[in-house]
Amino acid sequence: MELKFGVDSYIWSENFSKKDVWIIGKAKEMGFEYIDFAIGNPDDFPIEAVIMELKRTGIKPVCTIALPLMANPVSDDEISRRLALDMMKKSIDIYNQIGASILGGVNYTAWGYLSKKPRTDKEWNRAVCHIRESADYAEKTGNVTICLECVNRFETHILNIAEDAVKLCKETGKKNVKVHLDCFHMIREEKSFREAVLTCGREYLGYVHVNENDRGIPGTGLVPFEEFFKALREIGYNGPLVIESFDPSFEETAANCAIWRTFADTGEDLAREGLKNLKGIADNME
Repeated sequence: MELKFGVDSYIWSENFSKKDVWIIGKAKEMGFEYIDFAIGNPDDFPIEAVIMELKRTGIKPVCTIALPLMANPVSDDEISRRLALDMMKKSIDIYNQIGASILGGVNYTAWGYLSKKPRTDKEWNRAVCHIRESADYAEKTGNVTICLECVNRFETHILNIAEDAVKLCKETGKKNVKVHLDCFHMIREEKSFREAVLTCGREYLGYVHVNENDRGIPGTGLVPFEEFFKALREIGYNGPLVIESFDPSFEETAANCAIWRTFADTGEDLAREGLKNLKGIADNME
């Protein structure tokens, strides 16, 4: 089974807009099969220009979202919960138009929301209801699959491990809800990369980010990519493996992600070297 690699628009742009459409062709030129659009503001996303460039290049789109603190699906504030659902629906509308079938990321709570306590049943049930409603909308309007990203304990207390993400998927009762695994978070929270993949299985694993443990160049750190790739092949995962990192000049993103040192001269250099390393690992497994 051939592994298919992609790259995140964050490599070049902190807030994707019309001036960044050239990124799509660049990603294709570098050898990526997928591009992940991290859409911060759905109202500013250049839908028509993106559609034209996707058609021209043939690269496939996927998307992620990180809900802001003001739009928190598990909040006690009804207005905040309603805003979160509205943002999901707007994003799904965009994804339908550009032909993206994956909505990954922190979409079940607000990114960075921490109660400093274990999650409560109330928070869990609100997350389930929010994702179920989002999945209902996605099902009625197109073919978007919502993938729940397990992130580390310093970014959320709602979902940190694959086992809990699978549980949430099951409780929604929706077939278009799956798990989003990210190596950067996995190395902090999972006991085993292979077991995390097997926990999801082909039924529930919907999306993968192949990031290094320090968010640096994939293949230069602690992530056991060979073990991970073998497990993905074992379950028959055939979705994208996307490198998600950031240009070191992005001050807001660097602050939010606690990136205090430079791992490559540019985000593009990181992505280019990372793709080379990951393909080398995959090829040596043959």
